[in-house]
Parts: sequence; structure tokens; C-alpha cells
Amino acid sequence: MTNARIDIGKRGELLAVDFLKKNGYKILENNFRCRYGEIDIIAIEGKAIAFVEVKTKTNNAFGPPKTAVDLRKQRQLSKAALAYLTQKNLNAHPARFDVVGITIRENKNEIELIKSAFELCF
Repeated sequence: MTNARIDIGKRGELLAVDFLKKNGYKILENNFRCRYGEIDIIAIEGKAIAFVEVKTKTNNAFGPPKTAVDLRKQRQLSKAALAYLTQKNLNAHPARFDVVGITIRENKNEIELIKSAFELCF
């Protein structure tokens, strides 16, 4: 991955954290890593733990950012989320997977939040 793509991804995650906080989310962790992969943001919204995947693009040439969370990525996030819940002893809490799609523009960024974007999958 190029440095430019890494920078865009980091910028997107910062924008997502700010957006989520403004929308009532309490951020628990950023970039949780385990042997199954990484979860960009873990937060509490309402009574649920939200595992948030952030996808950032500079254009929609290959579709909007939210479409980049394919089945392979969903499986990886599911395994990592279960590891987090087990590690933190939070298995009894309701949880869901949200996606934040960000398109970075020169004049105004577009941010879309999809709550409960997909179900737990293996």
C-alpha cells in the first residue's frame, strides 16, 4: 500500500471518529488488532457495541466506499469482533457492525453511516 493511500485511510479514520462522536457514539478503541485482523473503531452507541469499519476514497470510480466491505472483510471483522468481546468479557452485550463510507472532496467531504451494515458471518 502506498504512503498516499495510508494517509488517506488515516485521514478518513480521524474524520469518522469526529463524525461518530458528534452523532452520540462513545469511542472505546481505535485500530484494535488481533490475530484475525484489525477493527478501525470500536464504540458504544445506545446500548450496543458498534464495530465500525471505515472506508475512505477520493472518488467513486469503482463505486462508493461502503461497497468495499466484501464478504471476506465481513468474515475477518466478525472473527476480530468475537475476539474483542471475549478478551474484554463483553459477550453478553448487544453488538453490531457499522460502516462509515467517506469520500474526500476538495470542497466538502461526504460521510455516510450505515448502522447494522451486515450480520455476524464466518
